[in-house]
Amino acid sequence: MDDLIFLGIESSCDDTAAAIVTGDRRILSNVVASQTDLHADFGGVVPEIAARAHAERLDLVVEQALAQAGLGLGDLSGVAVTAGPGLIGGVMAGVMCAKGIAAGAGLPLVGVNHLAGHALTPRLTDGVDFPYLMLLVSGGHCQFLMAHGPEDFTRLGGTIDDAPGEAFDKLAKLLALPQPGGPHVEAEAALGDPQRFPLPRPLLDRPGCDLSFSGLKTAALRQRDALIAEAGGLRAADRRDLCAAFQRAVTEVLAEKSRRALAESGAPLLAVAGGVAANGPIRAALQAVAAQAGAGFLAPPLRLCTDNGAMIAWAGIELYRAGRRDGMDLSARPRWPLDRSAAPMLGSGKKGAKA
Repeated sequence: MDDLIFLGIESSCDDTAAAIVTGDRRILSNVVASQTDLHADFGGVVPEIAARAHAERLDLVVEQALAQAGLGLGDLSGVAVTAGPGLIGGVMAGVMCAKGIAAGAGLPLVGVNHLAGHALTPRLTDGVDFPYLMLLVSGGHCQFLMAHGPEDFTRLGGTIDDAPGEAFDKLAKLLALPQPGGPHVEAEAALGDPQRFPLPRPLLDRPGCDLSFSGLKTAALRQRDALIAEAGGLRAADRRDLCAAFQRAVTEVLAEKSRRALAESGAPLLAVAGGVAANGPIRAALQAVAAQAGAGFLAPPLRLCTDNGAMIAWAGIELYRAGRRDGMDLSARPRWPLDRSAAPMLGSGKKGAKA
């Protein structure tokens, strides 16, 4: 089935995306329409605004993806779409668009778990074999998964509250930095002193691979308030040092938990995906952990770290090969765990639909 050509549609949060991918792992096009400007004044993603923007842009990004690939609907083998988890309005918009294309063009429809899209990205980019250890780390989710197959995942641990990307965004908001916060915090941290503020490393004193970032965010808030009370404001050096300390804390927590997950699983490869995987110091720390454990390390290109249609198209191809077909009754899901046998995590952040 190397001659398969799939359209992938992604609309689970604030990026409207479409891509064309082949069964032999070629990305013929990968179009992403960002909504950053629409949400900039609100300090985060507004679900209603996101859903309306998806509805307005989906047909346009699909048209662009086909044009860039030099293909028409008649050249496709199937349509894959994110059917969850995510902000339900956006997911519904994507599912309805995909249903219309599949019905109108007479193409097979495959509903994809957004998290599986991230988790299967190493197979798209590097053709790795199962099994491998995947760290999904982004604005809405953070979990360690053993990937055994396209629909076979075992969760080793995850966040019990905020995801790291959400914590980065909240810190940026506290420090009046633009959204999305991750890249801006990373840029500020590169100029700061990570040793100045003694921020906590949550859950490192407990066994296992679960994570928590809510307390770290609160500690950063208290440190900011103390600085403002002492100096009457926040100096540029204070902001940079606080960003550096925060990023160092997140990095050390993720590194230690990854070390534990590798030891527990005995996995030959540690892969990382999701928006936070674009953070340079975090990638470097995880690569060092894998090397120390004698395991391989893989992080996708930066353009495939954040939400994109290529990962959904590839996941659709993998599921199609495994025999999956969905009908017009495919439903959008706000929550959809990859490991359905695992107990739910104890909590979730504001973006917990992906957790």
